[in-house]
Amino acid sequence: MPEPDLTLTASLRPAALDARRGIVRLHPEVLTALALRPGDPVRLAGRRVTAGIVAPAEPTASAALLYADDLTLGNLGLRDGGQVTVAPAPVTPARRVTLAGPVAVVAAVSPEMLRLALLGKMVTEGDNVSLLPQDVLPDASVRGLVEAARRSLANTVGYAWTSTLLTVVAAEPETGALVTMDTVVGWEHGQVTHGSSGPARPDRGRTTRADGPSPGRSTGTPAGPAAGTSMGPVATAAGAADGESAYDDDVPHVDELPGLRAQAEELTELLDLGFHHGEVLGRLGTTVSLGVLLSGPAGSGKSALVRAVAKAVGARVRPLWAPELAALTNDAAARRLREAAADLADGGPSVLLVTDVEALAPAEDAGPLATVFRQVLARAVRSGTAVVCTTSRPESVDPGLRAPDLLSLRITVPLPDPALRREQLTVLTRQVPLAEDVRLDEVAGRTPGFVAADLAALVREAGVRAALRQKTAETPTVAMADFSAALEVVRPTTMASSTLELATVTLDDVGGLGEVKQTLTESVLWPLTYPDTFARLGVQPPRGVLLYGPPGCGKTYLVTALAGTGRANVLSVKGAELLSKWVGESERAVRELFRRAREAAPTLVFLDEMDALAPVRGQATDGGTTDRVVAALLTELDGVEALRNVVVVGATNRPDLVDPALLRPGRLERLVYVPPPDGPARAEILRAASRAVPLAEDVDLAALGEELAGFSAADCAALVREAALAAMRESLSAATVTAAHVATARDRVRPSLDPAQVAWLAAYADKHAG
Repeated sequence: MPEPDLTLTASLRPAALDARRGIVRLHPEVLTALALRPGDPVRLAGRRVTAGIVAPAEPTASAALLYADDLTLGNLGLRDGGQVTVAPAPVTPARRVTLAGPVAVVAAVSPEMLRLALLGKMVTEGDNVSLLPQDVLPDASVRGLVEAARRSLANTVGYAWTSTLLTVVAAEPETGALVTMDTVVGWEHGQVTHGSSGPARPDRGRTTRADGPSPGRSTGTPAGPAAGTSMGPVATAAGAADGESAYDDDVPHVDELPGLRAQAEELTELLDLGFHHGEVLGRLGTTVSLGVLLSGPAGSGKSALVRAVAKAVGARVRPLWAPELAALTNDAAARRLREAAADLADGGPSVLLVTDVEALAPAEDAGPLATVFRQVLARAVRSGTAVVCTTSRPESVDPGLRAPDLLSLRITVPLPDPALRREQLTVLTRQVPLAEDVRLDEVAGRTPGFVAADLAALVREAGVRAALRQKTAETPTVAMADFSAALEVVRPTTMASSTLELATVTLDDVGGLGEVKQTLTESVLWPLTYPDTFARLGVQPPRGVLLYGPPGCGKTYLVTALAGTGRANVLSVKGAELLSKWVGESERAVRELFRRAREAAPTLVFLDEMDALAPVRGQATDGGTTDRVVAALLTELDGVEALRNVVVVGATNRPDLVDPALLRPGRLERLVYVPPPDGPARAEILRAASRAVPLAEDVDLAALGEELAGFSAADCAALVREAALAAMRESLSAATVTAAHVATARDRVRPSLDPAQVAWLAAYADKHAG
């Protein structure tokens, strides 16, 4: 009996979690008509034939539409509104899949990591696929491994891993094959996943689409980097190979690694001494340990640093991806470790490079594999092999690895400051035709928290924007406007697992509060903007401030504006988010919060609801959780590990409930009162809130601001919204908001400020003034 099919209209409207993951959505009634369940494979026929995974659309969606993303429409050879035939497809596991992609991505992504990125996806020869893993997997046992792959992709490829497209060169079967953990996945003319026989299949010819590329825009294509841009050595530094294959031509010279030269020199001296000057050590009666722990933010170029140094000293590199080994059985993983060490034992100068080592040797819950791993490392170091382990989370690595006979030397790759980012941008744009208005100093200043991989993605995205503007130009150039547009899309890798956001408002957008803004400028912006001045004068900059005032008066908005003015990242956390009922988890959350802040520096750490997060110790009834959190905060604020270019801003409505130890000098030493707005300030807030609202001439915002006694900033914004709604209720075709609509809104919106609370906070401010 033939499978049922339906012809629907393609609609470019993907859900956020579906984007470029091979998922299409259908109305529930269509699913029933085709006898499909969520997660079933489907055959899709447009101008080309492809396959996907089906998911239900919302009940209000149209039953005549198939909802898909730009990648799926491109694989179908269709544009928005084209006709596509949908039919159920059998679940056919793929035996072998061969892919092609940009050279930098091929060098950075191992076949094992590539298979995890494709796991659960339907592939067809000639299709484009992304590296974005499926968020919903049928096999729960591999979810942890996929999460590890997601982190490693961010480490090795940087931000570009979310936008790079690959081409399916060959697949068995050719159409509608489901990638599983048994699928042999490999790069064209490159390596394949372990356990396969022979190299990947040769190219049998790529399928040419009838109407050209996908209608959606991509920042990376299988043909290489975006037109007009160059990945360059910095991009390679950000995404060096962590798999079995690496192209020697892509390994940069140590002199081409801006920001890593000091670390490269230290590692070069160590390896050169151990590999080529053993006789000197022998005459001195000593030896050198070639075990190194290399730590630094994801995408900062740790693996490329090792490869560049190894190339300089004439050593070969044997890479291992720790999450892949951790996913194997203990016996299989131990065998792979011993084989890797044995391969290097008698082969001359060699380096064993273990990436994301925390997966094999975690600080907590270490299993028997961690013991085997330490033994293998110890034997390798004793035999003269250099062992370099990299991590972006050093606090998660087993401290036992730092023993004298293991990883005795630690090298840290710091987050680049504006000067280093400027140098990296210079290298990245060496082959890019820049317009005269491009100011790399300004771009470097607008990219706090960016590592080399992020800057490479930024340059590539700017090149794509320039190409879209100048498709017919003979001598296209990349303009400053292209970089500005790219900055709206590209975000730092350090933001991938946090609530960090780049602020777009400044203190100039804040109405009133002149004295408060001046105090915050001195206490927060100066330490972030002029750290050299503080160092020259020999004083320690303020570590943080505490904002307090009535609710709704703009404390959070002030922090966001501060970050925008100082071009800093904002790590915003509400107090209750850090609290956990499990012993030790709250303290771990605090440590993780400040670790992310250090990586994304310059950073504002905004702790909202401080009275809930850090109440006075000894009075809580939660089993001591908040007491331990306060202790963890105190340790982070003035502990051994310095907070460089990190300022902490707390906010509360009840400053008297915050533990006094947090408010002494050296911690949150400045208490800043944010008062409710007065008449002129309320008028400014109303003007800002109504900036996009067409007000009639009879609306007097200055007079209205004087009348709104007891209104907070949030109340004033709510009044403007309610006035606009009143105009809509009167007529959906209303063109302006009149004074009558504002009067109607006044009857609905009431002041939220409590006079007693305001009076108490004002008295508290007077008591603690100065």
